[in-house]
Amino acid sequence: SSTHPAFTVRPLRASSERGEAAKLSQAAMSLVSARSSLCRGLRRGSVVPPAVGAVQRRFLNLHEYQAQKIFGDFGVGVPKNTPVFSVQEAVEKAADFPGDEVVVKSQVLAGGRGLGHFKENSFQGGVHIVPKAKVGEVADKMLGKTLVTKQTGAEGKPNNILLLAEKVSIESEKYFAILMDRGSGGPLLIGSKTGGTSIEDIAAADPSAIIKQPVDIKVGMTTEIAEKMATQMGYSGGQIQEAATLIANLYKVFIDCDCTMVEINPLATLTDGRVLVCDSKVGFDDNAEFRQKAIHEQRDLSQENPIEVEAKKYDLNYIKLDGSVACMVNGAGLAMSTMDLLSLLGGSPANFLDVGGAANVEAMTAAFKIISGDPNVKSIFVNIFGGIARCDHIAEAVVAGVKAVGASKPLVIRLEGTNVEKGMQIIKDSGLDAFLTNDFTTGAKEAVRLAA
Repeated sequence: SSTHPAFTVRPLRASSERGEAAKLSQAAMSLVSARSSLCRGLRRGSVVPPAVGAVQRRFLNLHEYQAQKIFGDFGVGVPKNTPVFSVQEAVEKAADFPGDEVVVKSQVLAGGRGLGHFKENSFQGGVHIVPKAKVGEVADKMLGKTLVTKQTGAEGKPNNILLLAEKVSIESEKYFAILMDRGSGGPLLIGSKTGGTSIEDIAAADPSAIIKQPVDIKVGMTTEIAEKMATQMGYSGGQIQEAATLIANLYKVFIDCDCTMVEINPLATLTDGRVLVCDSKVGFDDNAEFRQKAIHEQRDLSQENPIEVEAKKYDLNYIKLDGSVACMVNGAGLAMSTMDLLSLLGGSPANFLDVGGAANVEAMTAAFKIISGDPNVKSIFVNIFGGIARCDHIAEAVVAGVKAVGASKPLVIRLEGTNVEKGMQIIKDSGLDAFLTNDFTTGAKEAVRLAA
């Protein structure tokens, strides 16, 4: 061990770095590694290698109506559809559809819409086949309400848009998806002869029902691959060519739009012979926003946690949890270790917050505002390891942030790394009422004690 005039400096304990609070670590990763239900289900069903689940995923989700528009632009067959934003618009546009009935679909970024319910009026179901004369009545019960599904949690998500779609006669339903697969080092096509239901259930009942076809990303999609996939999925005769064309066009969407996932369920064969995408989930890589501006401008912030949206403005990775010890850490790995250690010491993290390696005064001020606004927070633990970022620079930002917001809750600051002595001195000279330490475990213990 080495010593500091006022503080003990020890290496981080291996047990603290590993941690055993897996549930909390997974919650933290849900921010920096947004996980799709598809990938979770496929891993549980052993459909794709476990390594796929370890890939960091940060992606934009679009509404169904937005994805359908992109599909149409790439020549992918979809039913006639149009989004509506008011009851009156729903009534007027329903008249443009063929037949006596139209499909009315809620537009929220969550699965299980059909089995959901609206919080305000208990109206059951987010998807309905409705006689045209009843569209206004049904739309009024859905628009501007909060839809609760098995994926939204009890708080639900606001439903501000409806999608009107052509009612089609489906002869059979299949499943198709494309995602990036670390195991094969490129895109992976996944299909099943059975669709319209949960892919997790299909995989659990019969793993052999899942078809997998890697694609060499350097070669790309070929006619042979597309036709082979269509045949394995149960298409025959003239439908093989139509399905193969659709698969090739979906692959083009996946590559050209920088998607992380394209999931089609169901991929429907109609009684008139057409093969159409009747429902879909599409994710887009946030890292490609600079070249996919038109797509990313469609992000619906009403579907996201407003605090997380605010945090993103300052490049803060934040997710709220249910504990009482607020965490402010630089680096996702150290942030998860911090959460692990707090849990092992009997505490409970109030959040995951990674301020990154270039934390400045503006970002630190925003971070303190966010965590101080949580009524459940009883203490704040700032845990900084100065590697690329110097401790003195971070200390200046921390002091400015606390003074701008006001130190209303007990504060513990742990600093270690580059220029740690200067950083500690800056905090001591600032007059902040804070517990200071160089030791990870000591700081975590004090934060837990103050929150008790």
